[in-house]
Amino acid sequence: MTDILPVEADGALERLAAAALWADADDAALVVRRLADPPGERAWTVLATPDRDGAVFTSIGADGAGHIDLIAVDPAARGRGIGRALVGAAEEWMRARGAAEARFAGNPPCYAWPGIDVRYTPAACLAESLGYERYRVAWNMTADLPARYDEAEHEADLARLAAAGVTVAAAPAHGDPAGERAQVAAFVREQWNDKWAWEAEQATGLHYAFRDGAARDGEILGFAAWGARPLWFGPMGTAEAARGLGVGRVLLRRCLDEQAAAGQTSAQIGWVGPLRFYSRAVGARAERVFWLYRRALG
Repeated sequence: MTDILPVEADGALERLAAAALWADADDAALVVRRLADPPGERAWTVLATPDRDGAVFTSIGADGAGHIDLIAVDPAARGRGIGRALVGAAEEWMRARGAAEARFAGNPPCYAWPGIDVRYTPAACLAESLGYERYRVAWNMTADLPARYDEAEHEADLARLAAAGVTVAAAPAHGDPAGERAQVAAFVREQWNDKWAWEAEQATGLHYAFRDGAARDGEILGFAAWGARPLWFGPMGTAEAARGLGVGRVLLRRCLDEQAAAGQTSAQIGWVGPLRFYSRAVGARAERVFWLYRRALG
């Protein structure tokens, strides 16, 4: 087997990903670019064959575990052991950085997918043949765009928020002089975690709800984002004090309307917890299933 070497993430890798990831060919290039621009403190690399017919993105998580973030082998080169060699090289890279466990699982906040999409059967077979155990199942939901929802319910939600003194707004794009996006990210960090805050900062669209303060300097109550993971919706959260007002539904619908205006015909709601909420709010359906794998590194 040829050597597996560190490489730069470039157009050749984008084309390889598009060829290998048949179910995600349209946004494969965006995924490669996002994985190549993770949070600044993350240890990561790309390893590939000399002729770029196979490549793997790998990284170290906040808990010290190693991650296979993305693996792609050109369909014309399959059956030559390239996938096994790439995983082996990734594991060696992980061991050198102290990882005791390797995972085929998303490394939030900057990840391609929660795990192996079950439709990529050869990847699941590869993981299992190498001794990885399946330890969790995750799923995405799909919302058709424009989103389907009850307009009367939406107007009632908006009226309820207005009566409670709650306003919804869109945070400006990156680099806004007032630091509005940074304020929302700080709220997300305080209420939830650094991973969601990073996604809020990176998102294409970021919407939030606040109470009091005429200049958007009042109490932030909730947020919703899209585009932190290319073309996906999420994350989203509502502060405990604002639950029951309909903040989440309003922010979700604002994001999906914005995604539709950007030309998307559907949105992936990633790594979903509350199936019923998204199903009722926008008619979303559970569609993509992911298997998460792990094994100890000896």
